[in-house]
Amino acid sequence: MFERLRNLGYEVNFASHAEAILSVDFPDVARELEDALLGVKLPISEIVNSGGGEAQLTQRLRRGFHALGWRKRNVEMKKIVDGVEKESISHEIDHFLATPRGNFALEIEWNNKDPFFDRDLENFKRLHAEGVVGVAAILTRGSELQVALRHMVRDWAIQNEVTSFADLKSKGFKRPTERQETIVQAKVLRGEVFADAWAAMFCSDKYGMATTHWNKLQDRVRRGVGNPCPLVLFGLPPSIVDMSA
Repeated sequence: MFERLRNLGYEVNFASHAEAILSVDFPDVARELEDALLGVKLPISEIVNSGGGEAQLTQRLRRGFHALGWRKRNVEMKKIVDGVEKESISHEIDHFLATPRGNFALEIEWNNKDPFFDRDLENFKRLHAEGVVGVAAILTRGSELQVALRHMVRDWAIQNEVTSFADLKSKGFKRPTERQETIVQAKVLRGEVFADAWAAMFCSDKYGMATTHWNKLQDRVRRGVGNPCPLVLFGLPPSIVDMSA
């Protein structure tokens, strides 16, 4: 299953019998999901120039899934005892697809703080227990892409002849913090090329180990977070990055 994605370098993992459930109850959804992910492209300029707010990649994916019928859904669960409401909990799902065989939930975590994985998985667990969700999926940065980001950012800097913070400013970057400038300048004084020093600092700050990526997601799934909700997990590969754009 999802062999075409694997051939492009996607990491795919299943938990709690999700693969069997997908093959029997959701084969059309699985093919539709694979087709959508096969078309994912990420210009290197978006990785380098990304600012606050929702990433452009996430926005494109959201629009694509919306066109396929995946909608944002708020599920409210209430506990009522003898006619008196004791508790009310609302769960928001960014991508929700209702089918005759059951419902499918999907969250995209391109670059959030890694506790968002706990939120997503716990939401899936509760919604599965209440019969709202049959299978859930999470899409995040793959482990190979996580490692490759530093090299990609360095190559972008070299291709664009970035040799100083002044060059970055001319390309629309914000002024670095004092800490960032000190780190990079110290490395340059020790003989490191500016592109290498800046790429290391940039990726550590922007796409560091405490953000959402494959290894952080796998750690949680191995610990049983979200269990027993059937899960399919996707890690985006380096092959989606367009170094010319």
